[in-house]
Amino acid sequence: MEENPAQKETLNEIIRSRRSKRAISEEELTETEMELLARAAHLAPSCFNNQPWRFVFVDKSAKLDRIKESLPEGNYWAKKASLIIAIVSRQNLDCELSRGRIYYKFDCGLAVENLLLQATNMGLVSHPIAGFDPEATREVLKIPAEFELITLVIIGKPGNPEELSDKHRKVELGEREREPLEKVVSKNEFDRSNT
Repeated sequence: MEENPAQKETLNEIIRSRRSKRAISEEELTETEMELLARAAHLAPSCFNNQPWRFVFVDKSAKLDRIKESLPEGNYWAKKASLIIAIVSRQNLDCELSRGRIYYKFDCGLAVENLLLQATNMGLVSHPIAGFDPEATREVLKIPAEFELITLVIIGKPGNPEELSDKHRKVELGEREREPLEKVVSKNEFDRSNT
């Protein structure tokens, strides 16, 4: 599929401009801003409207500091965040379909994307991370054993890219890199050459 310049004009600008940036400031978000993020995530579609997502918003507290302390060195930039959101769920909160298709993580992903797009619309930095200590975070947030801590989303107001490492600053200020569309989209049958 070739990219048509005319189609760019119809692509949603929020989707086009969303990026997982790292330059973040320590400025706190307001209660209104946090509620908007929560409402956007909560409006995501889900299998049979099960809404399996559970969000733990962590701001201006000793708990936020403890989560930041447990972040690995590579996520140094996230330690400035004024808000970290834990996405938590469990399998039996959502559909279990034929052939072992379990939907709760998919539906939680839809909710996170709504959250990211709302954050982008509000001019905020929003960056899901996989690099965190799940056991330390579970303990801090008192997440029950039967729930899975899927991811953390780092949220904040934009900061100064000059405070990032050289590697991260280059990514932050550079062009967005994506796989060619032909590699991820095929028509009418699965294209094995793209695996």
